[in-house]
Amino acid sequence: MTMAVSPRPTGHPGYTETLPREPGSAGTARRLVRFALSVWGLEALADDGALIVTELVANSVQHARRDSIRVTVERPEADRVRVAVVDLSPRHPVRRHSGPEDESGRGLTLVECLAADWGSDPLPWGKQVWADLKGRG
Repeated sequence: MTMAVSPRPTGHPGYTETLPREPGSAGTARRLVRFALSVWGLEALADDGALIVTELVANSVQHARRDSIRVTVERPEADRVRVAVVDLSPRHPVRRHSGPEDESGRGLTLVECLAADWGSDPLPWGKQVWADLKGRG
């Protein structure tokens, strides 16, 4: 796996990877999240971070219409990690209320339960959907 590393104001690096918009990219995104959290000594957040990025990638794969997505893992503060997926669709995600018989539609509810905060930011070419994890830095 190739990763690009860029400095952040807190002195911690950020990790980013451009991936094909396909279901198999979720595995690469999970490895990226686990790697970054391990480097930062925040392994306790790895399971939640991996599950969150899986859901964010799945949403982009299902709803975006271009060939690639970008996954980022940043540490803007010592005790906060942001996992994000950027795609080229301007449509922001909407959390659905799924019934017990529904086979899908629970991803953002899961993200909401695991993350300290989550949201979506518009970009000139699409959007970024992000989730923040809190831990001891």
